Amino acid sequence: MSQDSHHGKWTISSSDDDDEAVPLSGTTTSEPQPADAPVSSLADGSEAGRPASTDQLNASKYETSPSLAGKRKKEALDGSGWALSDSDDDDGDVKGKSLGKRAPPSPKTKKPKVETERPPSPHGRLYYIDEPEDFFESSIPRLSDTYRFYLNKVTGLDRKYNSGALHIRGERSFIYQHLFNYCFDIAWMVKQYPSEDRPVLIVHGDKREAKARLLQQAKPFPHIHFCQAKLDIAFGTHHTKMMLLWYEEGFRVIILTSNLIRADWYQKTQGMWMSPVFPRLPEGSGESAGESPTSFKRDLLEYLASYRAPELEEWIRRIGAHDLSEARVYLVGSTPGRYVGSDMERWGHLRLRKLLYDHADPVPGEERWPVIGQFSSIGSMGLDKTKWLTGEFQRTMTTLGKSSLRSDPPMHLVYPSVEDVRTSLEGYPAGGSLPYSIQTAQKQLWLHSFFHRWKATATGRSHAMPHIKTYMRASPDFTELAWFLVTSANLSKAAWGALEKNSTQVMVRSYELGVLYVPSAFTFPVHKSQFPVSDSAGFPVPFDLPPTCYSPKDQPWIWNIPYSQAPDTHGNVWVPS
Repeated sequence: MSQDSHHGKWTISSSDDDDEAVPLSGTTTSEPQPADAPVSSLADGSEAGRPASTDQLNASKYETSPSLAGKRKKEALDGSGWALSDSDDDDGDVKGKSLGKRAPPSPKTKKPKVETERPPSPHGRLYYIDEPEDFFESSIPRLSDTYRFYLNKVTGLDRKYNSGALHIRGERSFIYQHLFNYCFDIAWMVKQYPSEDRPVLIVHGDKREAKARLLQQAKPFPHIHFCQAKLDIAFGTHHTKMMLLWYEEGFRVIILTSNLIRADWYQKTQGMWMSPVFPRLPEGSGESAGESPTSFKRDLLEYLASYRAPELEEWIRRIGAHDLSEARVYLVGSTPGRYVGSDMERWGHLRLRKLLYDHADPVPGEERWPVIGQFSSIGSMGLDKTKWLTGEFQRTMTTLGKSSLRSDPPMHLVYPSVEDVRTSLEGYPAGGSLPYSIQTAQKQLWLHSFFHRWKATATGRSHAMPHIKTYMRASPDFTELAWFLVTSANLSKAAWGALEKNSTQVMVRSYELGVLYVPSAFTFPVHKSQFPVSDSAGFPVPFDLPPTCYSPKDQPWIWNIPYSQAPDTHGNVWVPS
């Protein structure tokens, strides 16, 4: 059948018309997955990435332009460590079929084997760019200490755009670490650190076969231990991305948007908040000692306690013995459950609403201050915008202090178009981390009128597809922010929660975590010039403001339909099957 929309025409098979997303053979639940659940092992919803074979989701060779991306499965696997992020499913084929269809190799374009050549990557040649040694071996920059918000380094960019950015190898002096994440490549992760004798606790949400594969990955590394997050509500995921790094002198919290897999740290736009090192309190300090003005310590302990995990109890006690008073951000978390009464404001978007009510300030003409959401995956939100997006989530986003004004400002949703993905550094395979499915999209065509392109000229990252998730409120001229949030939460009810029982209960499916900046702790001019950023330059919003609205010809990227009219930056087309 064909589906016309404001942003182009889609052609889909009749089997794609079901109300529910197509399950994977490797899924971690026997129940059918709803449209707002992650639908691919290559997808975030959703998140992706278990290390996967190239047969799962791959670009097809465009016959007029040879590319390494179209090589055989065995050769591609020899590259080891690549995966596409994000989904909460395991590797497996949709209905037993391969998601990637490649054109047969042409004798005319066959490339002779070069013994010294690196193995092929589905992300194209630029994925393996040789960077100078100090590209990865970076110290923590001091340019942005006011905000402590950083972007990741991206290969293939002009060097100036990586000034002040971070790579996973930049922090190596810890003696113990806790890694909370959705997706892990254990062998690659271990290589990023200087020694294998430093204990690691991995907090994950995998079950059954996926858990067995994760444990198998870690067998060669006896210093790695595991804590399984409880997922008591169907289709929830452990999507939080946090590091707790322990040192002789204290500990540090890093809240980020990257999975612990190779592909997430090279040619995608990611973000992180990095705390200072929090020192130990003097012996005999009281329970309330070491709290910050934002109650960060209390909220972090409450979030960790929500896991109900014996493996975390000792570390919860240790955090209690540290001074977190230097934290200047508010913690915004989600944990699975159904909450009533005052507990409704503990998690999800109602937590954000409460913080904005208590700590943001009304502004003159606030009805003209747009709200902006930027994300890498989209869930099912209902047959019209009032079902959740504007009737529930937008009310949270438009809260500014105790103002009684219920304004209806513009809402800009930043999500890459097909053209953004096609011309990206990775080409079409970047779309494996943007798992908006046709099954969901065709039921909410109304949403696409909110969409804006991914453009990041100031940060040099227009062609590094976003896996970062950010939400904010900006002035009409986009020179000032009312607040800013960086988080793991995509645009979905599973991540943010949804009201039930006539708004007397909220249900949250997934673990998520982010940090909120409000003007009571920061000034908020917007930094619009190029990197690097200094403290006085303003807040480093990772993409261009004002956002660029989709044109009538633009289409939102949808990962499970073909794009064969034009090749990507590596000469490939996209033909899922």
